[in-house]
Amino acid sequence: MRYFLRRRQPPVSGILLVESGSRHLIERLLPGLRQSYGEEIPVDLVTCYAGLPEGIRSAYRVTDYRGRRGRQSLYRSLAAKRYSIMGIICSAEPIMTKWKWALAARLPVKVFVINENGDYFWLDRGHWQAIRHFVLFRAGLTGSGAIRTAGRLALFPFTLAYLLLYASAVHLRRAWHKVHP
Repeated sequence: MRYFLRRRQPPVSGILLVESGSRHLIERLLPGLRQSYGEEIPVDLVTCYAGLPEGIRSAYRVTDYRGRRGRQSLYRSLAAKRYSIMGIICSAEPIMTKWKWALAARLPVKVFVINENGDYFWLDRGHWQAIRHFVLFRAGLTGSGAIRTAGRLALFPFTLAYLLLYASAVHLRRAWHKVHP
């Protein structure tokens, strides 16, 4: 990931989108990208779905890149294309979560995050407040659910300790009755 410490945007030579959410999000985003960057900028897609949305030059299906060698091959071929920006969908759907963050970490691109509304923000230090709010919202630490979530987090160690003690007592009692019938 490049340009995390800089707010400036690189000159756009190619756009890579990671479809880690519903297809309609990419289809709604494409016209805005075309309007902002022009029709001649190539847009490619990393996806797990079949088919290709209109306006996409080529697609890389993650199912074609299984195993460590396959992933390395995908990283090399995407790096060779020299994309300048990459958009990742971060909706509330657990689709391709590991893929999108691995690609964001390995490719030398400026990353923008797309939410389920089709809005996006740049993943850089200049947008740290939007990133912080996004993470807190996804973790359930905003709004009325924040107190409940914080309470669950505070009670978790005690709940875990109780469950471990209870399981230990049950297993010890069973072992004792095996030895002393």
